[in-house]
Formats: sequence, structure tokens, C-alpha cells
Amino acid sequence: MSFGWVFLGASVAAYGVANFLQSVAAARVSVHAKLDPGLLLKLAGHRIYVAGLVCQLGAFLFAFLARRDLPLFLVQTAVAGGLGVTVLLGVAFLRWRHPLSEVILLGALVLGLAALIISAETTKARPLNGPEVLALALSVPIVGLLGRAGARLHGSPGSVALGALSGLSFGAVAIASRPLAGAQSFGAFVTDPLLYILLAHTVIGQLLLGLAMQRGSTTAAVASMDAAAAIPPALVGLLLLGDRIAPGREWLAAIGFVTALGSVLLLTRYAEPQHHVRDRYEAQGRCRPRSPAVAPAHANGASAPGAAVNGAAPLSVRTNTNGALDANGRARTESPRRASAR
Repeated sequence: MSFGWVFLGASVAAYGVANFLQSVAAARVSVHAKLDPGLLLKLAGHRIYVAGLVCQLGAFLFAFLARRDLPLFLVQTAVAGGLGVTVLLGVAFLRWRHPLSEVILLGALVLGLAALIISAETTKARPLNGPEVLALALSVPIVGLLGRAGARLHGSPGSVALGALSGLSFGAVAIASRPLAGAQSFGAFVTDPLLYILLAHTVIGQLLLGLAMQRGSTTAAVASMDAAAAIPPALVGLLLLGDRIAPGREWLAAIGFVTALGSVLLLTRYAEPQHHVRDRYEAQGRCRPRSPAVAPAHANGASAPGAAVNGAAPLSVRTNTNGALDANGRARTESPRRASAR
């Protein structure tokens, strides 16, 4: 048995814990409406986020080692199974509520991953050539520009769009790390341009994921990230890196891949927000508050004291001893001298 399977299982668990901790931290930081690297600095001030980042680094290391022997279509899709760990932690510790549709889709995700595990075959990756490395390098500014535009979206659409873009970055990390994991020496490792492409995409992907989680739905953000991080690397691995499926099990791999990725994509559709983002935006003054209700007016234009507003309870109005009101409907105050004269 290859150690790649052990590394893969550890990566799935660590990614699930990391996504959960980062979601908790992102919900405690002011919402950012643009692609601002300052968000990472604010998140770094939270111990919960730092713990999540440590888990994510560990998960990345485990996945990196797993990609040395296992095909990308298996590793990337299995990492998506970390979403199930995130959901279980949210239910257990934060009392997240998930509709029946989400529970069914998570079950389908597990079945799809099981089919992929059965159909995968261990193999070494071939190196990328010059044009392929250049194309991977050009994807760094492209994803960054798309993320800058996607940061303007809010709510579930923002979670899905930014999560998908972060997934593209993490997918590029997976593509770069598959041949990089087979480096023959430390010198070859540190001088390989794939290492620096990997680091750039990691920073961009981490920033985009933090923005996506702030938009409201951790499930939608992580599911869309996992889908985008699985499909392109799977195709690249099969077409360019020499990934193989066990002979006679191509049909099982196809069913497992479609089931797992279809479940992840549908989770982006049915996921419900876990954070009340609109309330946080209104608290920060970034959303226009609802217009205040106006009380019915008297014939002279003054508001009626104690009138109900849009079915709400009557407003209480303080009056003086004789109940007199001024022109604006407020209680008139009298000086002690005039009150004593009466």
C-alpha cells in the first residue's frame, strides 16, 4: 500500500478543520467589499484563523505528498470531501442547520469519492514543458483581475464566484505541485519556477477564499472552491501529466467523478447562509437602511401623537401636565414661573 493513501486521508481531515476555523474567523472580521490584502492581515490577528491556517498548511503538505503517487483527479476530488468534515464541525459546535437536500448531496459526495478511490491507479507524473509552465504563470494575474471584479458581489453569488476563483488558484497549485513533488534534489526543488507559481497562487487563493466566506455561506464558498479546484487539474492530469485509471474501471471513475463533482456543484445552489451578512453590512453603513416609517399626519401637517406606524405599536409621546404639544408634536416645556402663576 502506498503512503499516498495515508497522506490523502490526513489531507482531507486537515482541510475540513481548516475551512471550519477560517470560516469562524472570517465571520468576526469586518466585511471587505474589494480585493484588499489587508483582510489577510486582519484575519492573522485572530488566533482561530492562525490555527486554521496551520491546519491548512498541514493539509497542503499532506496533499502535496499524496500527489507524488496519486492522480490529480483523485486527490483534488477527495480534498473536496473535507467539506463534509467542515459541515459536521459546524453542526456540532456552531449549530449550523442544513436542509435535507444538503445532507443528501453530502452523502452522494462520499459515494462518488469511494468510486474514485477504487478506480485510481498510482503513477509518477511527467514534467511540464516550457509553454505549459508559462501558461500556468500567466494564470496568476488573470485570476487576480477576475477576483478584483468578483469582490464587488455580495451574498450567495459572491460566495460562489469568489469561492470558484479561489478554487482555480488552488487548482493551479495542484497542477504545479504534481511534477514538483517528484524533484530529485533540494536544489532542483527551490530553483524550479513551479515553486514560485505555486506560492503566488496560494496567496491569491487564500485571500479570495477569505472574501468568499465573508459573503455569508461557508458551504457555498467551499463547495464552489472544491469544484473549481478539481475539474481543471483532473483534465490536465489525464491529458498532460500521465495520470492513469485502473484498466477496466474507467466507467467507475466516470461515475464517481460526475457524482462527486455534481454533488459539490449542487451544494452551491442549495447552500444556505450561516452568517447574517446583510446585518453586518448595515451595521457598517455599507447598505442603505430601510426607510423609516412615517406617521399619519394631522390636517395641519403635524404627525399624530401616538399613531400606529404601518401596523406597529403606537409611539409614546411625553407631554407636560396639561398634555400640550408644540407644532412639531413634541411636548412643550414651561418655565417654573409660568407654572406657578397658574
